[in-house]
Amino acid sequence: MTGSKILASGHYVPKDIVTNDELAEVVDTSDEWIVAHTGIKSRRVSLRGENTSDLATKAAEIALKRAGVVAEEVGFIIVTTFTPDGLAPSTAALVQRNLGAKNAWGFDLSTACAGFVFGLSTADKFMKTGSYKYGLVISAEVNSKMMDFSDRTSTVFFGDGAGAVLLGLGEEGQLVGEEMHTIGDEKVVHSGRIAPLTSLSADNYPKIDAFAQEGRSVFNEVTTKIPAHIKDFLAKQKLTLDDVDYFLLHQANLRMIENVADTLRQPMDKFVTNVEEYGNASSAGIAMAFDQLNSAVDLTKKKVLLTGFGAGFTYGSLLLSF
Repeated sequence: MTGSKILASGHYVPKDIVTNDELAEVVDTSDEWIVAHTGIKSRRVSLRGENTSDLATKAAEIALKRAGVVAEEVGFIIVTTFTPDGLAPSTAALVQRNLGAKNAWGFDLSTACAGFVFGLSTADKFMKTGSYKYGLVISAEVNSKMMDFSDRTSTVFFGDGAGAVLLGLGEEGQLVGEEMHTIGDEKVVHSGRIAPLTSLSADNYPKIDAFAQEGRSVFNEVTTKIPAHIKDFLAKQKLTLDDVDYFLLHQANLRMIENVADTLRQPMDKFVTNVEEYGNASSAGIAMAFDQLNSAVDLTKKKVLLTGFGAGFTYGSLLLSF
């Protein structure tokens, strides 16, 4: 059956590296605390005026170059982000302009840190219509612009970056299984909320809130739900955990990933991670990890499980078979 195939991938991160010690000069924290609780040693931060669309454009340019495809051949662009340049125009529209992809339409998709999984699933449906030769899925975040740098419970985790994949059609699709879930909850994690008016006033203007999370609740929710979700999903695919060659989980926190691996009784060398050097890049984390894996390993005849989870609470898995 004809389906979508990943032809190339790419990722881009800002040049500025912020170490834990440097962050501790701004936030009440320490390198020892951050490493012990999160495993994060540094993160990339956009300090040179690069916005989400800029990071997304550069990641997409890398993927296009590697595939030998020109932007004019791309049929659609899906950008997953919850730190867009703005509400309108979409970040995808800005990327389309930047790339010169004049024949592509695009839109943004927001499922927070689960974005790449949901974006890839959505793009697969468009590719299967047979109407498009190529499609881009880009996950990009500038989390730093949404942080309250007096809140150490959130600020220490996050970094900025972007990852992209170029999809084409293959005789056999590589996306062979998926399962998605949403549990509406605005308390555990929220960002960019805009309150409605309570009165008419000349000084009314939109005000958004900074990113905030209940860290312990997030950790407990993930380490409880995600291992059970993964086992149940694989069972529905008539597969065992041992059948999966690589696990790519949302790069939220190294300790969280280690906990999931331990619960699943799978070795950590099957879990691709970049959170140590990039921090939690929300939806971009899995996309960047996939590019790192794709660049380092021959994935022929390999099975890769992508599992994203984020604010909402939204989570899901995609199984890729190469």
